[in-house]
Amino acid sequence: MTPTQADVFTTTSFCEGRVAADSIYGLLHRECFELFPDALFADLFCDIGRRSVPPMIVAVVMVLQRIEGCSDREAVDRFTYDARWKYAAGGLGFDYPGFVHTVLVDMRARLAASERPDRIFEVVLEMGRRAGLVGRRRVLDSTALYDAVATMDTVTLIRSAIRGLLAACDRVLEAELRGLLARDDDYRTAGKPVCDYEDPRAREVLIDELAKDAHALLAALDGPGPAGGCHGGCRGAGGGCRAGSRRGRGWRSAPPPAPGSSG
Repeated sequence: MTPTQADVFTTTSFCEGRVAADSIYGLLHRECFELFPDALFADLFCDIGRRSVPPMIVAVVMVLQRIEGCSDREAVDRFTYDARWKYAAGGLGFDYPGFVHTVLVDMRARLAASERPDRIFEVVLEMGRRAGLVGRRRVLDSTALYDAVATMDTVTLIRSAIRGLLAACDRVLEAELRGLLARDDDYRTAGKPVCDYEDPRAREVLIDELAKDAHALLAALDGPGPAGGCHGGCRGAGGGCRAGSRRGRGWRSAPPPAPGSSG
């Protein structure tokens, strides 16, 4: 059931006076129940059942995700920890639980398969027109949103895998592998790289650069040479390699030590 406003221990009392009334957070806070009633999404759940997260909340998160340029995981993190996002979703309590990012994936899939895939952005656009916001913000287009979010999640996954591999290596092997990286990125911090995720060409270039770095590391670990194989340089339980090595299209764990060897 969609939550209602009215609890003193909510983000409403905290954000009012701190969040501008004409900001997207203030507008959604006032309008979210009218914009995203349960009836707007009834056709999406009639056959398979309703998700435990109210569709209104998911819709608000999707709108803010588009405006702030977040991946799915970043969006649900912001909803969980940023009071403004819960305020925008009707003034929820600070302890209102978050949800897994796949809820957003599921909602996009349901919308894409429906007869009104753009309904969330249609009603927000109309609200923006009434509030005089159209012209200050780019029109919210669902196709661009879906493509951008899919790219951000792909980027996050590839970059996280590279960071995880480098973190599993000892200093010598890590230095060798870092010498193979071509992107201007040290892969030491989490998060997605800066990119205009609404520009198809920019997204394509970014993914290509990340893929080349990833393939360079995999080729080095898989082939001969100073960085070939694990050489015991990866930090894993019992000295084993967590990264493993790549063979063709599959993955192969580092082989166990021969019987009687010291490992």
